Amino acid sequence: MNTSFPIVYVSLLLVLLSLAGWAVLSQILKTRKVELALAKLQSKLSKEAGTAQEYYELGSIYLDKKIYSQATMLFQKALKADDLQEPESPPIYNALGFAYFSQEQYDLAIRQYKEALKIEPNYVTALNNIGHAYERKQLAAQALEVYEQVLEVEPKNPTASRRAESLRKRFVPST
Repeated sequence: MNTSFPIVYVSLLLVLLSLAGWAVLSQILKTRKVELALAKLQSKLSKEAGTAQEYYELGSIYLDKKIYSQATMLFQKALKADDLQEPESPPIYNALGFAYFSQEQYDLAIRQYKEALKIEPNYVTALNNIGHAYERKQLAAQALEVYEQVLEVEPKNPTASRRAESLRKRFVPST
C-alpha cells in the first residue's frame, strides 16, 4: 500500500482550502473597506456640505451597489459643489451619464457624456459610453461613427475595436 497518497491528498486539500480562505478573507476586507468609506462619507455629508470629490466618491460607491437614483443625486451635487475644478468634472459627468444609462435613460446619459467631452474632447471612456448608448437606442450608424472616433484617438482600444467590428458586419451586405 502506498503511504504517500494520503499525504499528497491532504497537502493538496490544505492548499485548496488555504487559497479559498485567502480569497474569502480578501473579499471581506475589500467589502469592509468600502462599507467604512460609505459610512464615513454618509455621516460627514449628512452633517455638512461636502467637496466635489466626496460627493463623487460616495456616488461611485452607490453606483457599485447599483443604487442609481442616489448616485445620480450625488453626482449632480458634485457638479454643483463650490470647489469643483473644470479638469475634475469629466469623470463626474461620465459617472452621471452611466447612472442614467443604467436606469435606461439613454438621452440623459448621452447628454452627460457629451458634457464630459466638451471639457475633454478625447475622453475615450465617455466616447465608448456614448457609442454604447447609441447602440441601445438602435442608432447603429451613430454608434459606429463614435467607435471609429475612439479608434482614431486610441487605435488599440479593445471595446471600440470589438463594437465597431460588430457594427460594420451589420452594414456590409452578405454575398
